[in-house]
Amino acid sequence: MIFEPEIYCSCVQTLELDGTEPATLSGAGLWAGILSRGECLLDGCAQPGRSGDILLGPAPLTLTPQADCHLLAVRLTGRCADAYLLRLGTGRWADGASCPGAAELMAQLQGGGTAPLAYGLLCALAKADETARPLPPLVAEALAAIRQNYMALYGVEELREQLGVTKSHLVRAFKQALGVPPGKYLTNVRIEAVKTLLLTDQYSLEMIAGLTGFSGANYLCRVFKREVGISPAAWRAAAAPPPAVPKLPPRSEEMFV
Repeated sequence: MIFEPEIYCSCVQTLELDGTEPATLSGAGLWAGILSRGECLLDGCAQPGRSGDILLGPAPLTLTPQADCHLLAVRLTGRCADAYLLRLGTGRWADGASCPGAAELMAQLQGGGTAPLAYGLLCALAKADETARPLPPLVAEALAAIRQNYMALYGVEELREQLGVTKSHLVRAFKQALGVPPGKYLTNVRIEAVKTLLLTDQYSLEMIAGLTGFSGANYLCRVFKREVGISPAAWRAAAAPPPAVPKLPPRSEEMFV
């Protein structure tokens, strides 16, 4: 097959949580879930998810039911899922009403759906990250600044200067709203950008470091291994697409003896 859909988006795991037991979602890629019953806390998220909400985020995602609840979740991998994570950042609950058809697609994937269904789900979730519960203006402004300038942003000190607030106030507001400090969020965005660039062998690690805000390849490797668990080289090798199938010559060019 010349085109491999799995390279771009594939469902590699499904999970169904039913009851009151806490659980942690792990594994590389984007987790997406639909909470069909009950109320559930997401570690690092100030507000709990409620029936009808969409769960989105990279692992690990620690869930603590506040009552008997039901969650159907799928884990998506591939280049498109990586691109989605680059903009998403940390885990969150979003309004399920903004994603018509997402619940049905998740149910089909749980039944053994194929890559096109996984890509369809990703399309259905396209605007879910924009419909999360409103953030405080300061946090929303900080998020926009990080996403737009992560490659050149020196750190939290420079960010707080741009926003005109103290560092302690920024960190407190950011962590209260998203569950992580702004420095951690900035690192997550940079790591996802690194993964996107690693998908091609066009860039060396030194070039990738320069394009994503790291001071050099050695520092990039240390941070990447700390956050992801493996080196950038190992991640690139694991994410590399299969070798292309040699193109057969047209019959007019075949040689007969």
